[in-house]
Amino acid sequence: MARPLSGSRVAVTGGAQGIGRAIAERLVADGARVVIGDVQKDRAEQTAEEIGAGTVALPLDVVDAADFARFLDEAESTLGGLDVLVNNAGIMPIGPFLDESDHVTDRTIDIDLRGTVTGTKLAGRRFAARGDGHVVNIASVLGTLASPNAATYCATKFAVVGLGQSLRQEWRGTGVRISSVCPGFVRTELISGMSASKAMEKYLMVDPEDVAEAVTRVIAKDRSRTVFVPRAVGVSSRFSNNIPATLNDWMFRVSGGNKVTSDLDLAGRAAYQRRIEGLDR
Repeated sequence: MARPLSGSRVAVTGGAQGIGRAIAERLVADGARVVIGDVQKDRAEQTAEEIGAGTVALPLDVVDAADFARFLDEAESTLGGLDVLVNNAGIMPIGPFLDESDHVTDRTIDIDLRGTVTGTKLAGRRFAARGDGHVVNIASVLGTLASPNAATYCATKFAVVGLGQSLRQEWRGTGVRISSVCPGFVRTELISGMSASKAMEKYLMVDPEDVAEAVTRVIAKDRSRTVFVPRAVGVSSRFSNNIPATLNDWMFRVSGGNKVTSDLDLAGRAAYQRRIEGLDR
């Protein structure tokens, strides 16, 4: 049975800007009641005020399990319960793996993977206790289709997709659903300083509003799923995973896919790089 979005109680991590903000805005437009969490407390509060309709912002550091538990407690208290958790918080370092600092590697694993696992476990326990609830994890096409110069990010997103596939089976019959949403390259701060070929721009790049629409569809379908945004990235992923690796790598290079993460405008990406390193919040 489909779940009506109107009246649904949803918590969204990393909701201050970008994809998280777009998800919160779309959910509210569809009648859901939303709490957003973000490490950028002031920006999250401003976003909640701008979205309106009773949207509430709470501070959240997804790396801190105790803080995540507190966030869920406060979200449930504020909303009178919780039906859905959207694990959206994440960072995307781009560059040669051997040049990546251990600090950035650790932050990426902690935020993109450990934070998602923590949120999934904490919300999953609450949902399992009452036999109902949905965890939606924002993964990436790079969780199914690897790219050079994004090794750590790919590793975390491959793990998030695997987490969803495992729990989809493990939670079958419990009333708890888990879904993975895998966007292509999303036009947000995450891809600042990056460029794409015309083919990549046409078929693999999307706006945050497209991801938000996919999330609302996933919640409304009310069953465990893995979805791609746009659908073309799913076709590309399935095709790539069913051909020889050498052919796959050659086709990726010919299509210009490797240039997306190798031909960087470092000045254009500098501000985001500072955020990745935790220097600006």
